[in-house]
Amino acid sequence: MDLHADLTQRALLDTNALAWSASPMAGVERRMLDRRGGEVARATSIVRYAPGSRFERHVHGGGEELLVLEGTFSDEHGYYTAGTYLRNPVGSSHTPFSDGGCTILVKLQQMHPADQQRLVVDTTNAAWVPGLVPGLQVLPLHAWGSEHVALVRWAPGTVFQPHGHPGGEEILVLAGVFQDGQGSYPAGSWLRNPPGSVHRPWSEAGCSIWVKTGHLPATLGPDGSEA
Repeated sequence: MDLHADLTQRALLDTNALAWSASPMAGVERRMLDRRGGEVARATSIVRYAPGSRFERHVHGGGEELLVLEGTFSDEHGYYTAGTYLRNPVGSSHTPFSDGGCTILVKLQQMHPADQQRLVVDTTNAAWVPGLVPGLQVLPLHAWGSEHVALVRWAPGTVFQPHGHPGGEEILVLAGVFQDGQGSYPAGSWLRNPPGSVHRPWSEAGCSIWVKTGHLPATLGPDGSEA
């Protein structure tokens, strides 16, 4: 399957309007955002676990990155409540489940194999730092090679300077309305700006976003090697 798989093209989706599709495991459904491949694929999805559902044990050959949006996601290593950011590196394995149900943002097969740090961040208790302009607060989540991942809060009326993304940018709007010269993006919007894109973002009403940069078409290691 190829779905928004051309990483040189801009992509924009209202994830709230997408239909849920079944996964191979009963009770686990997904909204596919981008995908290249079959059941094992380079993929970005919103995944929903019904209460009591679980996945069989599996290996992440290309790594797994996720953000818990609602409920509690679990595996044999722990319980991850809403707001938890989790990275399972290339070659890791686990048996995920959710006792009470959950919704998560998941990215698969998109990690550099040399980035081997397993990471769990409870963003509800982490320290935010001032951003580059007044009204902006940033919670860095991960940085390795060309890749940077963060949560960003925009106070109402915050305007950022025009800037480019040599390695692309991906955004999920978590709350409020994010804006740039091409549109307004309410909560649930997923936006992918390709490598070399330029924009000047702002937020009139304020917003919170998950943002990832420097990973398109692939994360470059500190030595310049490609994933």
